[in-house]
Amino acid sequence: MKIVLDTNCLLQILGAKSKYAFLLDKFIQGEYTLCISSEILLEYEEIIKAKASPVAADLFMKLLSRSRNVIRKDPYFRLRIIKQDNDDNKFTDCAFACDADAIVTNDNHFADAAQSPFPTFNVVSLDDFTKLLKP
Repeated sequence: MKIVLDTNCLLQILGAKSKYAFLLDKFIQGEYTLCISSEILLEYEEIIKAKASPVAADLFMKLLSRSRNVIRKDPYFRLRIIKQDNDDNKFTDCAFACDADAIVTNDNHFADAAQSPFPTFNVVSLDDFTKLLKP
């Protein structure tokens, strides 16, 4: 399964005491593929540094650079699907460019993407994604 992971969900997955921490293990085990762009990578690094630590950000960036289940693709277009928060469009653009199976987010702004007639996006919450990966 190829997913684009919104930063708000990534932070929950990286929390060692989080109920979602097992999803990082599932990623490391290759049970899903993470689709990213340069814009997404920069946001991940910036937010992890601010919310956790520079060391945590560096370790996660190294993990992404070495993982075989990462698709890195920089879109050469702007779909502008999300109207409420233009910054979130980097996730829909990446999902479209990578032909991702889902965008995993808890952000209500992605309702625009979920309702888009074209292109269509499968927008799932972190809880729903968790249900897909639990045995």
